[in-house]
Parts: sequence; structure tokens; C-alpha cells
Amino acid sequence: MSAVPLATSFLQDQSFLDVLYIIAFGLFIQGLRGLSGPTTAVRGNRIAAVGMTIAVIATLLNVNEGNWGLIVLGVALGTAVGVPAARQVKMTAMPQMVALFNGVGGGAVFLIAWAEFRRDGSTYGSHTVNLGGPLGGLSAHVGGVSTYVAAFSVFAAIVGSVSFWGSNIAFGKLQEILPGRPISLGSAQQIVNLVLLILALAAGVDLVAGAHSELVFIGMLVCAALLGNAVVLPIGGADMPVVISMLNAFTGLSAAATGIALDNTALIVAGMIVGASGSILTNLMAVAMNRSIPSIIAGGFGGGGAVEGASGAGEHAGTVRSTSAADAAIQLAYANRVVIVPGYGMAVAQAQHAVHELTKALEKRQVEVSYAIHPVAGRMPGHMNVLLAEADVPYDQLKEMDDANPEFARTDVSLVIGANDVTNPAAKNTPSSPIYGMPILEVADSKSVIVIKRSMNPGFAGIENELYYDPKTTMLFGDAKSAVSEITAELANI
Repeated sequence: MSAVPLATSFLQDQSFLDVLYIIAFGLFIQGLRGLSGPTTAVRGNRIAAVGMTIAVIATLLNVNEGNWGLIVLGVALGTAVGVPAARQVKMTAMPQMVALFNGVGGGAVFLIAWAEFRRDGSTYGSHTVNLGGPLGGLSAHVGGVSTYVAAFSVFAAIVGSVSFWGSNIAFGKLQEILPGRPISLGSAQQIVNLVLLILALAAGVDLVAGAHSELVFIGMLVCAALLGNAVVLPIGGADMPVVISMLNAFTGLSAAATGIALDNTALIVAGMIVGASGSILTNLMAVAMNRSIPSIIAGGFGGGGAVEGASGAGEHAGTVRSTSAADAAIQLAYANRVVIVPGYGMAVAQAQHAVHELTKALEKRQVEVSYAIHPVAGRMPGHMNVLLAEADVPYDQLKEMDDANPEFARTDVSLVIGANDVTNPAAKNTPSSPIYGMPILEVADSKSVIVIKRSMNPGFAGIENELYYDPKTTMLFGDAKSAVSEITAELANI
């Protein structure tokens, strides 16, 4: 036997492929660990990318893989679209990109499930024999596809479809193609959601039980698609980062289910890692907001106007005091402690580098500076951390909400840059407010507050901020990047 067939046989040996998969999974986990902090995130991404490359190679070496022409075409098309999109996207549009790419994953899953049904759906629920295979024998069948595998394929189709369409709605809201405010059917919304879920599950049970109708499968996908839209449309405001994280977890779980249906170890492990990590992150963010996952799914946050009669809202609040860059610079220059509270306004203006320059100018004057980060500030999990890391802000200056709040009472000046809903005292003071009960950054406890904002328009939740009418608050209106740069320039003249 020549060397080439021997080498080919070795490369396609299942034991060798299993070793490659184990190496890939170890790299996935190590890469995920690296994503826990900005200083190691880039390295973590690269490690995970190497792991995914190994997993893809191992999959392609499988003797059952074929039609290399279509595989190469798919990789080429994905690369041609994905690489330029990822390289050219602005940091302000990163949440939209995350939502869109996550949706693509869900879409791929439900299309794979559909393709598998078209190939094997006529044998769903057929007799199976346990032959002791890698999935306990359930991957080896006599006479068709096991009920077990059919159930996971249907699960993948439903959850993948919900994730795809829900992510598209999230993208539309973040991109402002759709209104950011909640869009719902009022009291009928939950009834509609429940009916759609029941119809999708009923169709899925029918398919697993042996129905061979592609029309039923398509009906199941349509119900899941409508459910994905119906769940995310009523959500707005500060709940959006939680929703993006939740949809990411859905995509991971649907990918893992597809892996079980296809007996693909790489999909199972990678999908479970994404699903588990996304679920944990979603839960942590919901706890930090004092909200439950069911309450977030049950219907949107925000979207109303100012609450009539609320303390500090609209016409009931008194006067808004404006300030200038020169006056703000004086306040900051003679402070002992300054806390910067970044929000989406900083992201939109791409002001993170200007903010870091301001920080360095204050530190030269022996002013203690730190950053207070709300868990849902911005439009995606960790949005502010990513922006500030890009500007080389030291990680130890970033304080999470629980650590930052006790420090506001001894803070001379809090500089709020576009953080609206996450600093609104209505969350504590106004029971009728849509955000009541959500933990906020307690900037109102500071001795003085400077808010940089383009206008008095409400934030993503659609309600006015009582903080702006506090006597200790002054408003510096304008683009965040320009305003911060002007303050830094004024500091040099003091």
C-alpha cells in the first residue's frame, strides 16, 4: 500500500478526528476564558478561532462529507460578506452587527433542519437499533430516523427560527429601521404569543410522531417566525442588551440540537458552550436589573412619555440649568474625585478617546477619576467596556454598578455622557414609571452632576430623566466628542 492512501486513511480515522475535536474544544474553552477581560479578549478570540479552524478541518475530513464544490462556494460567499462587514463596521454599530450575525446563526440552523427533513422526514419516528455509537447508539438506525433525533431536529428548527427572526427585529430597532419603542398588541400580546408557541409545538409533535408533510414543517417554521417577531417587538429600552444575550443563547442551543440530529460532535459542544454562556450572561444581566427573564419576554420596557405628576418629570420638574465647557472645566479642575458615567451618547459620538484624554488631563491635576459602568449601558452586553478598552482606558478604573454606587456620596462631580435611562432616579422614586425597580447608577448622590447630551429628548426607554431637573445638575448640550474635547482644552487654560 502506498504512502498516500495510508496517510489518507490515517487522517480520516475516527480516533484521529476525535483527537482533533478534543483539541478544538479545549481551545474553545480557553478562548472563552480570555473573553472575560479586555486585556485578554483579543488573544481569546484568536485562540477560539484556531479551535474553530481545527473543528472545521476535522469535520471536512469525515468520509461522509461530500459535495466539496458547494462547501467551498459557501465558505467563499460567507467570507466575502462577513470579513468586509466586520472590518468596516463602526463601534457605534457593533450591537446591530452582533444581533445580525447571531440571527444568521439561527437562520443557518433552521435551514439545515429543513434540509434534513426534506431528506429524511419520511422516516421520522421509524425503528432504531442501539449499536453503541457515540450517542449511545441513537445515531445508528434500521429503517429510518429515531424519534430522539427527530425531536432534536424539530427543536433546532423552532428555536433557530425564533432566534433568526427575533434577532432581525433587534437589529431593526438598534439600526432605527424600526421604532425603538415597544410595539405590542396590548393585553392580547401574551395570548398571541402563547397561541403561536402552542401551534409550533403541536406541529413539531406531529412531525416527530411520524407526519411526513412538508406543509406541516413549513407551518411550524412560520409559527416560530411569527413568535420570534412577536416576542422582540414589544421589547425596548434597557432590556435590549438582555434580549440580544438571550437570543444568542437560543442560537447556541439550537446549534447543539442540530449537532445531535446530525451526530456532529463539534456542533454539539460549540453550541452548548454558546448556549450555556449566553444563558448565564442573560441571567446575570437580568438579576443586575432586578428583572426576571419571563418579565422581559412578557413585554416591553419603556415607550411611554413623561409620567404625569411624577416628581422631576417634564413640566412638573422645574428648571433645567445649562452650563458651558469653560464652567464645566472649572468644576472638574477643582474636584478631588470625579466619576465618569458613559452611555450610548458616548458611543454615537465616538467620544471614548476624547474621554480618555480628559481623564489624563484631570489626573495630571491630581484628580481621582474612575468610570461607573451600568450592566446594560449602551445597546449590547459589555458595550461600554469594549469602547473604553478600545481607547486604552485602564481596566482597573472601570467600576461595575455595585462597586460604583457606594462611592457617589463622596464624589465631587459626576460627568454623565449620554447615559439616560440607567441614571434616572424615577427607577427609585416613581412607582408609576416603566423603569421602576430597575437598579440604576446613583449619580444623584454626588455633590454635583454635569450631563453632556445633545438635547432634552428622552432616552431609549422613551421617558424623561428626573436627574436633569435636580438643582445640583447642569446640562452641557452638544455632541459628546466635541463637548469633552472643549472641556479638555479649557482645562489647559486653568
